[in-house]
Amino acid sequence: MDIIKTLSEELSVSEERLEKTIALLDEGATVPFIARYRKEVTGGLDDEVLRKLTERLDYLRGMETRRAEITSLIAAQEKLTPEIEAALAAAQTLTALEDIYRPFRPKRKTRASVARDRGLEPLATLIAEQRDSYEPSIEDAAADFINDDVPDAEAALAGALDIIAEDISDSADVRGDVRSLTMRWGSIVVSGDAEDDKEGTYTLYYNHTEPLKSIPSHRVLAINRGEREDILKVSVKVDSDIILNTVMSRTVTNFGSPAKKYMLRAMCDSYDRLIAPSIEREVRNELTDVASEAAIALFSDNLRHLLMASPLKGKTVLGYDPGYRTGCKLAVVDPTGKVLDTAVIYPTKPHEKLKESEAVLKRLCTKYGVDVIAIGNGTASGESERFVAEALGRIGENVKYIIVSEAGASVYSASKAGAEEFPDFDVTERSAVSIARRLQDPLAELVKIEPRSIGVGQYQHDMKAARLDEALSGVVESCVNAVGADLNTASYSLLSYISGISATAAKNIVKYREENGAFKKRSDVKKVPRIGDKVYQMCAGFLRVPESKNLFDNTGVHPESMDAAAELLRMFGYSEATVTKAGCAGLRKAVTGEGIATVAEKLGIGVPTLSDIIDELEKPGRDTRDSLPPPELKERAISIEELSPGMRLTGTVRNVIDFGAFVDIGVHQDGLVHISEMSNKYIKHPSEVLSVGDTVTVAIKDVDLKRNRIALTMKI
Repeated sequence: MDIIKTLSEELSVSEERLEKTIALLDEGATVPFIARYRKEVTGGLDDEVLRKLTERLDYLRGMETRRAEITSLIAAQEKLTPEIEAALAAAQTLTALEDIYRPFRPKRKTRASVARDRGLEPLATLIAEQRDSYEPSIEDAAADFINDDVPDAEAALAGALDIIAEDISDSADVRGDVRSLTMRWGSIVVSGDAEDDKEGTYTLYYNHTEPLKSIPSHRVLAINRGEREDILKVSVKVDSDIILNTVMSRTVTNFGSPAKKYMLRAMCDSYDRLIAPSIEREVRNELTDVASEAAIALFSDNLRHLLMASPLKGKTVLGYDPGYRTGCKLAVVDPTGKVLDTAVIYPTKPHEKLKESEAVLKRLCTKYGVDVIAIGNGTASGESERFVAEALGRIGENVKYIIVSEAGASVYSASKAGAEEFPDFDVTERSAVSIARRLQDPLAELVKIEPRSIGVGQYQHDMKAARLDEALSGVVESCVNAVGADLNTASYSLLSYISGISATAAKNIVKYREENGAFKKRSDVKKVPRIGDKVYQMCAGFLRVPESKNLFDNTGVHPESMDAAAELLRMFGYSEATVTKAGCAGLRKAVTGEGIATVAEKLGIGVPTLSDIIDELEKPGRDTRDSLPPPELKERAISIEELSPGMRLTGTVRNVIDFGAFVDIGVHQDGLVHISEMSNKYIKHPSEVLSVGDTVTVAIKDVDLKRNRIALTMKI
């Protein structure tokens, strides 16, 4: 297989660009570095395409390695024919390769292997020849194979047919046909019983049949979970006539032969006993893999929007971690993320110390000039929201509040990272700090949490952990590098996602900072252990040092392009001092007037690099998230009891799933907008309309007080 040609066709990228891009990857260049600083080489491939390229490249290289292994293994058995070599060379998937190798793979003890040990292979070969006539007859020939292990002719025939059945099952062509037909015509059949499903989670699947080719991913994962919990019984059904007619066309070559009845017998046994169960497992695995990839893609998209949400800059925030028996933990955090104070109040049951709690809240808000209270959306958040809203009305301070998803906050609080950052805090105090900080800067705080625990996925516990972690880590890395990191304030958790910086190197940076003070310029990071020239090349463009005297140290201009950037400023009459204060307004217009290609040639850089430099110089130190809408702050609370059909509300999308989206409308329970209620026109998936963090106007469709469920519609 020509890997470059295959990738070129799949990704619609020229072979020349792919060869150069793969060379960069093989040299150890990171995806963020290549995407940002090697656009001339790649033709501007973004990190999403580059990650897809690396995944496919690894798969195809692994396939070539396996192809060579299988070829060698078959050759060692002296069974490698030109036909098998050609089939191996033509195989396009690992499954196809394994199908070809199947007959040659060492087998455990089977009915066929027992029959071969008893000397019945010549009889199987005789039957499989399917002659026009046999003399002596097949039955008489079978009698010649009677021995101590084979008591009679019927036993000999049975053993011979076991061998033929296994040979049919081992045929790559037969398995390919059966697999394809099963996927095309088969159905997944599910049954269940309410007695086993105490919570009624799987009611929809008690008597459910659906074509394999059209079952949605979320239903595959739901059915799999119900099966693992021993609530659902699942099988794959397909009309056997469709399958057997096709298998017969490959196995019965002479319909006039006396061997026909034996071949049909062996064929049916092969399908029922060997092929069907195996293909069912393969088909179920394939459905699960496809469903998992779809769920991972959705989780990744949700996570990307959550991480890139607009930060609430310049505000003092009071983080509020609700609770009942142990009280509600508070943490006041200044605009830089520094913890100013902590407290515990007891406004909820069983204590309900409302006056005392309000006094503490007022003291903290007044003393530290709190701008916003961030309330976690977990246990007791409904009661806490009402308490805060009422208290703020009496306190009279100009303070607003917002409900913040606390998914993963408890994971961070109990983690090693949480303990290292706040060794003197208990887990709930750390959680209150995390809630406050994730409002101030979602990206900087959420990187401290295992991505799978952030709570914007669907069936994440039903996927392969390694594959999920790989995909989500890629998303976090992409987001962190898109924003960049302040070398003097970033946590080691954030720094560890910067291009080229390992977890150890990130910790070394923080340790160096603590021992030597703030970095004065970006290149000083090379003094840190584990940050050599190669790592510096990969990470430098994504690090920021606002305090540096060098203008470019607070931009995404890579050190290798600094001379060109400085010359660009001189060419158009700008000074670095002017840029530091306000940016180069009008620089792009001036460059365009002279001709961007002409300017790039004079500077000795490519047009994409020049364009990126202009972006950085027009808005030095910019945060790509600043253009996004800010968080929606609130002044009063509403309860689910106040809702009624037709009421219009503004909400924030918290999670997008295959069948809809959950929207925070200011009530403890998020409401569900089903996909059918998102638009008057047909949409294939909710992500076509909504993303995590979107602000939307919805109307109440239905309220189920008993089950605490709110149905919403956007068709208003």
